[in-house]
Amino acid sequence: MRMAAQGWSHSNLMCPKSPRPGNQHDATASGMAPRYAGLWIRFAALATDGLLSCAIFFPVTRLVKGVWLMSPRDHNWVSGWFIFDPLCLAFLIAMFFYFSILEGFFGATVGKWIVGVRVTRLGGGHPGLGRGLVRNLLRLVDGLPAFCILGIVLIVTSPECARFGDRLAGTRVLRSAS
Repeated sequence: MRMAAQGWSHSNLMCPKSPRPGNQHDATASGMAPRYAGLWIRFAALATDGLLSCAIFFPVTRLVKGVWLMSPRDHNWVSGWFIFDPLCLAFLIAMFFYFSILEGFFGATVGKWIVGVRVTRLGGGHPGLGRGLVRNLLRLVDGLPAFCILGIVLIVTSPECARFGDRLAGTRVLRSAS
């Protein structure tokens, strides 16, 4: 029961109950130990943001392409498994900046705000645009080898529930004070 010895709990959404001893850089302004957001609540926030993007993406696709959901023949360029369309690229760029700007300046996307988590820099406070850009650019690494396996493993095994992007950007995802 190694997980029990480390303070793991399903009620805490697969995250340790407290930070590592001597990890003072994540203390909140109130002096209390931070409550790191675990895998499932982070997934709920991401799913909520995904639903929001679909609410925008599908109507815009309908206006631009004349279909609600694009098939390979609706894209401008298809070669085997590779499919490309400028509209899809525009949405990917928009989503990158949606996450980077909202997390950087406000500490939360709409999805994170709804489920009650926020992104902070080490030591507290909003991450800022630079950290927001770094943590979201590194989603590419966290997504390796497929289905975000690296990011999931790092979140579940880290005492601070930090994926690679969080570690390099100097950010953590915390549960909001209630």
